[in-house]
Amino acid sequence: MYLKRTKPGLYYLQRTLFYLLVIVITLYLLLPFGWAVLTSFRRATDLFLPPLQFAFAPTTLDNYTQVFANASFRRGLFFSTIVAVGAVAVSLLFGSFAAYALGRFRFRGKQFIMYIILAVSVFPQIAVLGGLFTLITRFNLFDNPIGLMVSYLIFTIPFTVWVLTSFVRDIPGELEEAALVDGASPLQTLFKVLFPVMMPALVTTGLLAFINAWNEYLFALTFMSTNRTVPVVIANYSGASQFDQPWGPIMAASIVVTIPLITLVLVFQRNIVSGLTAGAVKG
Repeated sequence: MYLKRTKPGLYYLQRTLFYLLVIVITLYLLLPFGWAVLTSFRRATDLFLPPLQFAFAPTTLDNYTQVFANASFRRGLFFSTIVAVGAVAVSLLFGSFAAYALGRFRFRGKQFIMYIILAVSVFPQIAVLGGLFTLITRFNLFDNPIGLMVSYLIFTIPFTVWVLTSFVRDIPGELEEAALVDGASPLQTLFKVLFPVMMPALVTTGLLAFINAWNEYLFALTFMSTNRTVPVVIANYSGASQFDQPWGPIMAASIVVTIPLITLVLVFQRNIVSGLTAGAVKG
């Protein structure tokens, strides 16, 4: 406000440049997704038109009809849902217990454990692919959704533990002390007192873990042969011949796969903001 009163020209120039930068970043982020949506509603013969003609070409739902008529795509949606939801549920359960212990209790080696969890969460997937493949085949879990779900726990549990631990540390200890004074056990305190307070963090970590599991490709390609998830199905989508690349159906399938993620973000956006900003301000 001081700059607006003293130097209004400079103030409005800064505001204009700021909004122009916001518009440029927004277009840069949304243009690829918007072009994919546009491609999903265009015929195969329209894909090679000039951009302006392509944008105003006739709209068709044939690509979406073809995608949902594909049995492999429907199976992929089913297996992706099972694996992603299962991995998130297990991660939140075990991650909550681990975060409660790491955030509330003092014991020797706790800091070392946190460093190990951080190191595992940033470890490249390709580095553990061979060892995981040996374990999965040894326990007869190849081409089994359970085996794929277990492999996803390698990166969902460390991420969940790390985020929830920082959140648990910021919960006032008086809540837990009051529950213990009233006769609640540690498990009752966790489920009835701390879990409701941790709900924003649980939603945030669960949603981010779900997105990682839903979009994962390398493990799904390696550990599944027939019961493939959606990313692998879309990557292997082929046309009528080896020279035909069906971009329209591929874009339609990608949009269908993206819609659940966008819906979850919109539904839980308040919890996500609360979970991401929790502990950012110390009073």
